Amino acid sequence: MAADLGYDGVEVMVWADATSQDVSALRRLAEQHGVPVLAVHAPCLLITQRVWSPEPEERLRRAVVAASDLGAGTVVVHPPFRWQRRYAENFEELVADLEEASGIRIAVENMFPIRPPNSWDRLRGTRASGLSAFRPSPDPTEVGFRNYTLDVSHAAASQNDPLELMRRMGERLAHVHLTDGTGTPRDEHLLPGHGSQPCAEICTALGSGGYTGTVVIEVSTRKAKTVDQRAAQLAEALLFARLHLEPLRENPDFEL
Repeated sequence: MAADLGYDGVEVMVWADATSQDVSALRRLAEQHGVPVLAVHAPCLLITQRVWSPEPEERLRRAVVAASDLGAGTVVVHPPFRWQRRYAENFEELVADLEEASGIRIAVENMFPIRPPNSWDRLRGTRASGLSAFRPSPDPTEVGFRNYTLDVSHAAASQNDPLELMRRMGERLAHVHLTDGTGTPRDEHLLPGHGSQPCAEICTALGSGGYTGTVVIEVSTRKAKTVDQRAAQLAEALLFARLHLEPLRENPDFEL
């Protein structure tokens, strides 16, 4: 479908699907359809805690190897869960060491709390507060990494301003999940322009600010009842992105 619609490439989320875990199969599919894998999302979800390995360190290492084998320049990873104490304690150093050894960007993604910030959190000026499953925070800018992934739907769910988050990430922003949300405390991944987030403004800022990373359409199409409906939704998202990222499209190194 990415090939038919004219996407430049894809991000592969490694999860329970067997093909997503098989680098050889992914390479064959990329060659067959002429669609490169631009990024690999490490298996970080609750349902992927046994994919590749029960150890989160090993899952991240294998994602870096997979990205290298597939020619992808970026690995997307979530901050550690609170119960992954050893992983969390060594996470910053592990990410830096893997980047240095591989040359692959490991872009740490902003997440969202289980419970959004309440009025008391806001009075204290706490960013991305509430009840969080992530250690030390769902906001990776509070730790500081060489590369970040900005997810607009996650910013909406945490009731953070994605433009402000993007400014904090600054030149370290390496990867964007272009999607939308309404600000409710759940991860919606709406088509860009179908929620309340400043998706057009984000794209315009990227296009005019010399951004050199990748923009990925990460949306839910579960409500599509047919293949044609799903294709129409993904075509609409691609058109939205290209329209608002137009200055970037003149850069031959930019990919969507």
